[in-house]
Amino acid sequence: MSRILVTDLDGTLLGGTRDDRRRLREALARHPEVTLVFATGRGLASIHEVLRDPLVPRPRWIIADVGATVIDGTDLTPVDSLQGQLRADWPGPERVRAALRRFPALTYQQDVVQDGRCSYYLAPDQLTAELTAAVEALGCTWVHSADRYFDVLPTGASKGNALRALAGKLGWAPQDILVAGDSLNDLSLFRLGAHGVAVGGAEAALLTAVADDPLVHRPRRRGTAGIHAALRTLGWVTTSDASDASDASDAFDASDAFDASDAFDASDAFDASDASDAERPGRGHSLVVAYHRPPLHWTGGTWQSPASPNGILPTLTSAFTDGLPGIWVAALAGGDQRATHPHPTALPLSLVPLSPAQWTGYFHRAGKETLWPVLMSEPHRSVFDEHTWTEYRAVNAQFAEHISTRAAPGATVWLHDYNLWLVPGLLRTTRPDLRTGLFHHTPFPPPEIFATLPAAAELRTSLACLDWAGFHTAAFADNFRRTLADEVGRPRTAVHPLGVDRPAIEALARRRAPLRQPAAGSVVLSVERLDYAKAPIQKVDAIARLLTRRPELRGRLTFRLVCPPPEPGLTAYDSTRDLLEHRVADVNDTWAEGGWRPVDYVPRSLSFPEVIDQYLTADVLWVTSLQDGMNLTAKEFVAAQAAAPTHGADGPGVLVLSRHAGAADELGDAALLTDPRSPDDLTSVLARALALTPDERRTRMDRLSRLLGHQRPADWAAGIVHAIRADSDAGRPPTV
Repeated sequence: MSRILVTDLDGTLLGGTRDDRRRLREALARHPEVTLVFATGRGLASIHEVLRDPLVPRPRWIIADVGATVIDGTDLTPVDSLQGQLRADWPGPERVRAALRRFPALTYQQDVVQDGRCSYYLAPDQLTAELTAAVEALGCTWVHSADRYFDVLPTGASKGNALRALAGKLGWAPQDILVAGDSLNDLSLFRLGAHGVAVGGAEAALLTAVADDPLVHRPRRRGTAGIHAALRTLGWVTTSDASDASDASDAFDASDAFDASDAFDASDAFDASDASDAERPGRGHSLVVAYHRPPLHWTGGTWQSPASPNGILPTLTSAFTDGLPGIWVAALAGGDQRATHPHPTALPLSLVPLSPAQWTGYFHRAGKETLWPVLMSEPHRSVFDEHTWTEYRAVNAQFAEHISTRAAPGATVWLHDYNLWLVPGLLRTTRPDLRTGLFHHTPFPPPEIFATLPAAAELRTSLACLDWAGFHTAAFADNFRRTLADEVGRPRTAVHPLGVDRPAIEALARRRAPLRQPAAGSVVLSVERLDYAKAPIQKVDAIARLLTRRPELRGRLTFRLVCPPPEPGLTAYDSTRDLLEHRVADVNDTWAEGGWRPVDYVPRSLSFPEVIDQYLTADVLWVTSLQDGMNLTAKEFVAAQAAAPTHGADGPGVLVLSRHAGAADELGDAALLTDPRSPDDLTSVLARALALTPDERRTRMDRLSRLLGHQRPADWAAGIVHAIRADSDAGRPPTV
């Protein structure tokens, strides 16, 4: 069941000791069913500052400006439909300030950015009937709080009215809401019949106003400690969460001492903070998971986690949160080493420090320019350079050494992807007791394409040292087996397709659906990173061909291409970006009419809620990978569309899916399958998707929903660890 925590900031969510704030943050992280809403007098600019604090949990919604503003917490954009209601009679700040200049006791808060309100300082003895009458004559209302602040607001604006409007929009019941505050400008929140908590140290006027309300808790503890106490009393978080969170905060303290110049010592501290008694440093860990990226990266101002709940980083995060034992080895790359802020995670990270030059040679060059084109079955794009390959070897050696010194005797090592292909051979030499598995999230090419790599023999020798290798599809597993056919001691292979966090997507889709705006005409959507393997240019060309064949679609069809650029320094896709932007401009110039353009090119990342909005609006999701290990975007689209409460007269959206994506193995012809290497097929299948009847759309979406299944990504991870450990010992060297 959903629970809603609505809290003031200053003196409430930002109050209490540092440990109190950590404990509440950890408790909320353990209970994602509790939706967090800020209800504050601050404006958006000030809220940006608050969100930089790693101890502040991220809100789903924000009521700001004492109730005059409502903001979507995922992308910090106004919810215009609600905000318009709250400000319907606002005369504007110029008129308010002009009318109140005759009251010298009012001091305008020049240092506060204000929107939809006017805020002043005012002593209690200066709150006169003449002043309040002047405010009411403007068609406004007012709030005086903390014996200091005087806020002039639109008549419909207050924290309580904003919460009432938001709750009505999203279907929240009063019994599922807990409001928290400490001053009189929070009083309107307590008038809605919801649970309440007036935290310790609250303004006397607020305590007096709620004294007879049996739904209001009045703990002695201040700020976050008071909120946490009320949550435990209601049973929204369990008592054990308090002690667990306390332990977690101790682990977090270990990262406060993190200094990138001494990254190995920092990673040892991470190991120690989460190791069980059986896995203390010196004895080692029974499980070591290695992926080249950590679960968050430094943006220059804050630590940033992945936007989507799906993919390998969120999957591993979920698995460790669910109790997967051991440690996660990842690279601390380049610019991340300049970060001195603590990591906002209690995950058992163990970091391998890499210089910017190492990361560039290893990942940008060897990974994306040498190996990636071969994995995508585009060997003509592959560029081999001996210097960057030396960096690839060196980084793999660092990972192998790091793993070797942290793995217990006979431990299980789970590697991820082509970036660590040389680690199995190195571990077999130094730690033959380890049981090593590797999961390929990418496609694995046929042996004749793999053989085009100058380092193919070196890689085959290392991969043959694996005990187990996993893939999304049987075809990729077969390519791997055939590639190693002549090697001694070939690893066992298995197929474990990764799914998506369906409950998280469904809950978000149900919340977002009432807020979305219907699109004008048909929307064909692609959401993908910039990569020639996703065939973005081929899609733009296909749109031009479709408009040529069916000119009646002019003004009625939009291809929305959400295509964020790669990370800085990765130049392998520069020519793709240049050609894509050129073709988008050409097609739009050729077909534009009035304010309509056929291609809506969005070259930036969207938050995951924004992506869900796009899924819910799309008539077609167009996935056209030349090769793809899985493609979770297709699965996210199905989960979101299947969960939407209504679809309108045209029915749900249609999935057009590349035959070369791993997801096609699972979803089959419930999707419309297309071959992006065939221009005619790409165009004709899209035309067919747009022509499906509502009944045909519903039938296909029902089948896709059933085929998608409900396996949790964390269960997928646990199953793979079990599969690696269950491997036969036949032919393996004895453990040490």
